[in-house]
Amino acid sequence: MPKEKSKKRPRLDKKTYEHSLARLHEELVKLQEWVKQEGLKVVVLFEGRDAAGKGGVIKAITEPLNPRVCRVTALPAPSDRERTQWYFQRYAAHLPSAGEMVLFDRSWYNRAGVERVMGFCTDAEYREFLRACPEFERMLTRSGITLIKYWFSVSDEEQEKRFKERINTPIKRWKFSPMDLQSRSRWVEYSRAKDDMFTYTDTEDCPWFVVDADDKRRARLNCISHLLGKVPYEAIHYEPITLPPIKTEGYERPPLTSQHFVPDVTAALESDKHGQ
Repeated sequence: MPKEKSKKRPRLDKKTYEHSLARLHEELVKLQEWVKQEGLKVVVLFEGRDAAGKGGVIKAITEPLNPRVCRVTALPAPSDRERTQWYFQRYAAHLPSAGEMVLFDRSWYNRAGVERVMGFCTDAEYREFLRACPEFERMLTRSGITLIKYWFSVSDEEQEKRFKERINTPIKRWKFSPMDLQSRSRWVEYSRAKDDMFTYTDTEDCPWFVVDADDKRRARLNCISHLLGKVPYEAIHYEPITLPPIKTEGYERPPLTSQHFVPDVTAALESDKHGQ
Protein backbone atom coordinates (compact mmCIF):
# COMPACT_ATOMS: atom_id res chain seq x y z
CA MET A 1 0.00 0.00 0.00
CA PRO A 2 1.58 3.33 -1.00
CA LYS A 3 2.51 5.71 1.78
CA GLU A 4 0.03 8.55 2.12
CA LYS A 5 1.67 11.93 1.88
CA SER A 6 0.72 14.47 4.53
CA LYS A 7 -0.80 17.64 3.18
CA LYS A 8 1.42 20.66 3.76
CA ARG A 9 -0.11 23.94 4.75
CA PRO A 10 0.77 26.92 2.56
CA ARG A 11 3.69 29.05 3.65
CA LEU A 12 2.72 31.58 6.29
CA ASP A 13 2.40 35.02 4.72
CA LYS A 14 4.93 37.68 5.65
CA LYS A 15 2.46 40.16 7.14
CA THR A 16 0.96 37.60 9.53
CA TYR A 17 4.44 36.37 10.44
CA GLU A 18 5.85 39.81 11.21
CA HIS A 19 2.79 40.83 13.25
CA SER A 20 2.94 37.64 15.32
CA LEU A 21 6.71 37.87 15.75
CA ALA A 22 6.44 41.45 17.03
CA ARG A 23 3.97 40.29 19.69
CA LEU A 24 6.24 37.40 20.69
CA HIS A 25 9.22 39.75 20.88
CA GLU A 26 7.38 41.78 23.51
CA GLU A 27 6.86 38.61 25.54
CA LEU A 28 10.50 37.58 25.12
CA VAL A 29 11.59 40.90 26.63
CA LYS A 30 9.27 40.28 29.57
CA LEU A 31 10.80 36.82 29.98
CA GLN A 32 14.30 38.27 29.84
CA GLU A 33 13.57 40.82 32.55
CA TRP A 34 11.95 38.16 34.74
CA VAL A 35 14.95 35.84 34.33
CA LYS A 36 17.26 38.69 35.31
CA GLN A 37 15.17 39.80 38.29
CA GLU A 38 14.53 36.31 39.68
CA GLY A 39 18.04 35.00 39.04
CA LEU A 40 16.84 32.15 36.84
CA LYS A 41 19.21 29.99 34.80
CA VAL A 42 17.87 28.89 31.41
CA VAL A 43 19.54 26.67 28.80
CA VAL A 44 17.97 26.02 25.40
CA LEU A 45 19.45 23.49 22.96
CA PHE A 46 18.83 23.74 19.22
CA GLU A 47 19.56 20.57 17.28
CA GLY A 48 18.53 19.21 13.90
CA ARG A 49 19.77 18.50 10.42
CA ASP A 50 21.83 20.99 8.46
CA ALA A 51 19.68 23.81 7.01
CA ALA A 52 16.79 22.92 9.32
CA GLY A 53 16.45 26.55 10.45
CA LYS A 54 18.14 26.49 13.86
CA GLY A 55 20.11 29.66 13.22
CA GLY A 56 17.05 31.51 11.99
CA VAL A 57 15.01 30.87 15.10
CA ILE A 58 17.96 31.72 17.35
CA LYS A 59 18.32 35.04 15.52
CA ALA A 60 14.57 35.66 15.88
CA ILE A 61 14.77 35.00 19.64
CA THR A 62 17.81 37.15 20.33
CA GLU A 63 16.85 40.10 18.12
CA PRO A 64 15.05 42.10 20.84
CA LEU A 65 17.09 40.81 23.79
CA ASN A 66 20.11 42.02 25.75
CA PRO A 67 23.15 39.91 24.79
CA ARG A 68 24.42 40.27 28.35
CA VAL A 69 21.36 38.35 29.56
CA CYS A 70 20.70 36.06 26.60
CA ARG A 71 23.79 34.83 24.78
CA VAL A 72 24.41 32.31 22.02
CA THR A 73 27.01 29.56 22.26
CA ALA A 74 28.14 27.89 19.03
CA LEU A 75 31.33 25.95 19.70
CA PRO A 76 33.75 24.93 16.95
CA ALA A 77 35.28 21.47 16.68
CA PRO A 78 37.15 20.55 19.88
CA SER A 79 40.85 21.33 20.10
CA ASP A 80 43.45 18.65 20.78
CA ARG A 81 43.48 19.72 24.42
CA GLU A 82 39.68 19.59 24.70
CA ARG A 83 39.67 16.09 23.24
CA THR A 84 41.52 14.91 26.34
CA GLN A 85 38.93 16.41 28.72
CA TRP A 86 35.71 14.99 30.11
CA TYR A 87 33.38 15.21 27.12
CA PHE A 88 30.88 17.61 28.74
CA GLN A 89 33.59 19.88 30.17
CA ARG A 90 33.81 22.41 27.36
CA TYR A 91 30.03 22.77 27.30
CA ALA A 92 29.76 23.13 31.08
CA ALA A 93 32.04 26.18 30.88
CA HIS A 94 29.29 28.01 28.97
CA LEU A 95 26.38 27.24 31.29
CA PRO A 96 24.52 30.27 32.68
CA SER A 97 24.96 32.04 35.96
CA ALA A 98 21.93 33.41 37.82
CA GLY A 99 19.93 35.80 35.65
CA GLU A 100 21.16 34.43 32.33
CA MET A 101 19.86 32.50 29.33
CA VAL A 102 22.16 30.51 27.05
CA LEU A 103 21.10 29.30 23.61
CA PHE A 104 23.26 26.45 22.30
CA ASP A 105 23.46 26.41 18.50
CA ARG A 106 24.28 22.69 18.49
CA SER A 107 25.43 21.22 21.76
CA TRP A 108 26.82 18.13 23.47
CA TYR A 109 24.55 16.14 21.17
CA ASN A 110 27.22 16.46 18.48
CA ARG A 111 28.50 13.16 19.82
CA ALA A 112 25.21 11.41 19.09
CA GLY A 113 24.93 12.97 15.63
CA VAL A 114 27.79 14.14 13.47
CA GLU A 115 30.53 12.48 15.53
CA ARG A 116 28.72 9.15 15.45
CA VAL A 117 27.87 9.25 11.74
CA MET A 118 31.20 10.64 10.54
CA GLY A 119 33.33 8.41 12.78
CA PHE A 120 34.78 11.28 14.83
CA CYS A 121 34.35 9.26 18.04
CA THR A 122 34.87 5.63 18.94
CA ASP A 123 32.00 3.26 19.56
CA ALA A 124 32.97 3.14 23.24
CA GLU A 125 32.86 6.96 23.48
CA TYR A 126 29.47 6.99 21.80
CA ARG A 127 28.03 4.34 24.13
CA GLU A 128 29.39 6.15 27.16
CA PHE A 129 27.73 9.37 25.96
CA LEU A 130 24.33 7.67 25.71
CA ARG A 131 24.74 6.37 29.27
CA ALA A 132 26.10 9.62 30.74
CA CYS A 133 23.99 12.23 28.95
CA PRO A 134 20.68 11.66 30.79
CA GLU A 135 22.49 11.82 34.14
CA PHE A 136 24.39 14.94 33.10
CA GLU A 137 21.12 16.65 32.21
CA ARG A 138 19.52 15.56 35.47
CA MET A 139 22.49 17.13 37.28
CA LEU A 140 21.82 20.38 35.45
CA THR A 141 18.15 20.44 36.38
CA ARG A 142 18.90 19.51 40.00
CA SER A 143 21.30 22.48 40.13
CA GLY A 144 18.41 24.80 39.26
CA ILE A 145 18.89 25.10 35.49
CA THR A 146 15.82 25.04 33.27
CA LEU A 147 16.84 22.87 30.30
CA ILE A 148 14.79 22.89 27.09
CA LYS A 149 15.75 20.80 24.04
CA TYR A 150 14.48 21.41 20.50
CA TRP A 151 14.94 19.20 17.46
CA PHE A 152 14.24 20.90 14.13
CA SER A 153 12.79 18.40 11.68
CA VAL A 154 13.13 19.14 7.96
CA SER A 155 12.23 16.97 4.97
CA ASP A 156 14.85 15.88 2.46
CA GLU A 157 13.07 17.87 -0.27
CA GLU A 158 13.12 21.08 1.78
CA GLN A 159 16.73 20.57 2.82
CA GLU A 160 17.75 20.15 -0.82
CA LYS A 161 15.90 23.37 -1.70
CA ARG A 162 17.72 25.28 1.05
CA PHE A 163 21.10 23.84 0.12
CA LYS A 164 20.63 24.98 -3.48
CA GLU A 165 19.65 28.43 -2.25
CA ARG A 166 22.82 28.61 -0.17
CA ILE A 167 24.98 27.51 -3.09
CA ASN A 168 23.45 30.05 -5.50
CA THR A 169 23.08 33.06 -3.18
CA PRO A 170 26.33 35.03 -2.61
CA ILE A 171 25.46 36.20 0.90
CA LYS A 172 24.51 32.66 1.95
CA ARG A 173 27.28 30.74 0.19
CA TRP A 174 29.42 30.72 3.36
CA LYS A 175 26.75 28.61 5.09
CA PHE A 176 27.37 25.65 2.79
CA SER A 177 30.25 23.41 3.85
CA PRO A 178 31.74 20.08 2.75
CA MET A 179 30.03 18.58 5.80
CA ASP A 180 26.68 19.56 4.29
CA LEU A 181 27.45 17.36 1.29
CA GLN A 182 28.27 14.51 3.63
CA SER A 183 25.00 14.98 5.49
CA ARG A 184 23.07 14.62 2.23
CA SER A 185 24.87 11.43 1.21
CA ARG A 186 24.37 9.96 4.69
CA TRP A 187 20.73 10.90 5.20
CA VAL A 188 19.69 7.45 6.43
CA GLU A 189 22.65 7.17 8.81
CA TYR A 190 21.72 10.52 10.37
CA SER A 191 18.10 9.38 10.66
CA ARG A 192 19.14 6.26 12.54
CA ALA A 193 21.49 8.23 14.77
CA LYS A 194 18.68 10.65 15.62
CA ASP A 195 16.30 7.77 16.41
CA ASP A 196 18.86 6.14 18.73
CA MET A 197 19.57 9.49 20.38
CA PHE A 198 15.89 9.98 21.12
CA THR A 199 15.61 6.45 22.52
CA TYR A 200 18.23 7.19 25.17
CA THR A 201 17.84 10.91 25.84
CA ASP A 202 14.14 11.72 25.35
CA THR A 203 13.55 11.39 29.08
CA GLU A 204 10.73 12.45 31.36
CA ASP A 205 13.10 14.89 33.09
CA CYS A 206 14.48 16.40 29.87
CA PRO A 207 12.26 15.58 26.88
CA TRP A 208 12.91 16.52 23.28
CA PHE A 209 10.47 18.91 21.62
CA VAL A 210 10.25 18.44 17.84
CA VAL A 211 9.68 21.50 15.64
CA ASP A 212 8.25 20.94 12.16
CA ALA A 213 10.67 23.18 10.29
CA ASP A 214 9.69 22.89 6.62
CA ASP A 215 8.11 26.35 6.87
CA LYS A 216 10.68 28.64 8.50
CA ARG A 217 8.16 31.26 9.56
CA ARG A 218 5.80 28.78 11.21
CA ALA A 219 8.75 27.04 12.86
CA ARG A 220 10.03 30.27 14.41
CA LEU A 221 6.65 31.32 15.75
CA ASN A 222 5.86 27.85 17.07
CA CYS A 223 9.22 27.46 18.76
CA ILE A 224 9.23 30.89 20.40
CA SER A 225 5.64 30.47 21.59
CA HIS A 226 6.50 27.07 23.08
CA LEU A 227 9.64 28.44 24.75
CA LEU A 228 7.62 31.20 26.40
CA GLY A 229 5.29 28.55 27.77
CA LYS A 230 8.11 26.49 29.28
CA VAL A 231 9.50 29.22 31.55
CA PRO A 232 6.86 30.82 33.81
CA TYR A 233 7.33 34.58 33.95
CA GLU A 234 5.53 37.79 34.86
CA ALA A 235 5.72 41.29 33.48
CA ILE A 236 7.99 43.54 35.53
CA HIS A 237 6.44 46.73 36.89
CA TYR A 238 8.62 49.75 36.18
CA GLU A 239 8.40 52.95 38.22
CA PRO A 240 7.71 56.11 36.20
CA ILE A 241 10.87 57.86 35.02
CA THR A 242 11.30 61.58 34.46
CA LEU A 243 14.33 62.55 32.42
CA PRO A 244 16.33 65.41 33.96
CA PRO A 245 17.17 68.41 31.77
CA ILE A 246 20.62 68.53 30.19
CA LYS A 247 22.90 71.15 31.69
CA THR A 248 25.22 72.63 29.07
CA GLU A 249 26.65 75.54 31.04
CA GLY A 250 30.43 75.70 30.92
CA TYR A 251 30.80 73.38 27.92
CA GLU A 252 31.89 74.47 24.46
CA ARG A 253 31.84 71.87 21.71
CA PRO A 254 35.02 71.62 19.60
CA PRO A 255 34.72 72.58 15.92
CA LEU A 256 33.13 69.85 13.81
CA THR A 257 36.00 70.19 11.35
CA SER A 258 38.32 68.66 13.96
CA GLN A 259 36.45 65.34 13.80
CA HIS A 260 36.53 62.55 11.24
CA PHE A 261 32.97 61.84 10.10
CA VAL A 262 31.83 58.76 8.20
CA PRO A 263 30.95 59.79 4.61
CA ASP A 264 27.23 60.05 3.89
CA VAL A 265 26.66 57.59 1.03
CA THR A 266 22.89 57.92 1.41
CA ALA A 267 22.90 61.34 -0.28
CA ALA A 268 24.16 59.75 -3.48
CA LEU A 269 21.50 57.07 -3.22
CA GLU A 270 18.78 59.69 -2.99
CA SER A 271 20.14 61.67 -5.94
CA ASP A 272 20.31 58.48 -8.04
CA LYS A 273 16.71 57.73 -7.16
CA HIS A 274 15.52 61.19 -8.18
CA GLY A 275 17.56 61.05 -11.38
CA GLN A 276 15.80 57.92 -12.61
